[in-house]
Amino acid sequence: QVQLVQSGGGQVQAGGSLRLSCVASGLTFENHAMGWFRQAPGKGREFVGAISGIGTSTYYTDSIRGRFTISRDNAKNTLYMQMNTLKPEDTAVYYCAARPAPHYGLGYEFEYSYWGQGTQVTVSS
Repeated sequence: QVQLVQSGGGQVQAGGSLRLSCVASGLTFENHAMGWFRQAPGKGREFVGAISGIGTSTYYTDSIRGRFTISRDNAKNTLYMQMNTLKPEDTAVYYCAARPAPHYGLGYEFEYSYWGQGTQVTVSS
């Protein structure tokens, strides 16, 4: 079956950096666009960015553009998100997700079929 296993995350002070990873198995990785979502305490899950199946196209929401970088290594079936200049408002549980299409779509949750288990990122001021 399809599995997305996340790692990384943790606690960091404002201005610091973290890297999230998401290893996929049970699917043809390069045929899937990959997205990152997050859910802050007391809020709904929000789309933050995505990358196309072959990694040539990325999209970032305004909240993370210029600070976070999404990349993938298809040889390793792995998705990454490098998070720099972290802010307290970035505190959330972060989820990776796989979309069974080469392009990342519009960022709606229903476009993504498979989800990672989530990983906590906490940024203190």
